[in-house]
Amino acid sequence: MLLRQPSPWPELFREARHEAFHLEVRDTYSVPAESEPLRRFLNGEPPVPEYGKRPWTELVQETVSRGVRVTRVRVVTEPHSDYQRWLLSITAGNIEAGEDIRYLPRHLAGNVPSDDWWLFDDATVGFNLVDDDGKPAGAAITTDPGIAAYCRSVKEKLWQSAVSFREYAGEV
Repeated sequence: MLLRQPSPWPELFREARHEAFHLEVRDTYSVPAESEPLRRFLNGEPPVPEYGKRPWTELVQETVSRGVRVTRVRVVTEPHSDYQRWLLSITAGNIEAGEDIRYLPRHLAGNVPSDDWWLFDDATVGFNLVDDDGKPAGAAITTDPGIAAYCRSVKEKLWQSAVSFREYAGEV
């Protein structure tokens, strides 16, 4: 069963007991809160000072402090989109908060799903919904065992092929 919700993420993270895994497959996103930091990056301006201490990194720190792993694979097209170049410039903050982020160039990834999703404790899947402009449009949550098993298999395959952020950023 899929349940569409506006923003279930904090609750799902707080309910997680072992791992929260994110698969990212889009080369660009239209997240309103990221517009100004992205604009500044593209214009060569200094970053927004308080952007490093944002609700996301606080949620990651809270989750990791309970012993829950927060992991992510970013499947990226090379050369990078402007958005992905910006993400590379700020990902160290996510790493410092406790995330384990790995990168996998799209041309090495094989077949990947067309949608981003989170997999919590290998059992609950949260799909990031976006509108026609790529802006966040809520989430669809399922505990369907078949969908969770599929996402688990994708996670395992891509995780083994991906490289750590530090290794990837050193190569770029």
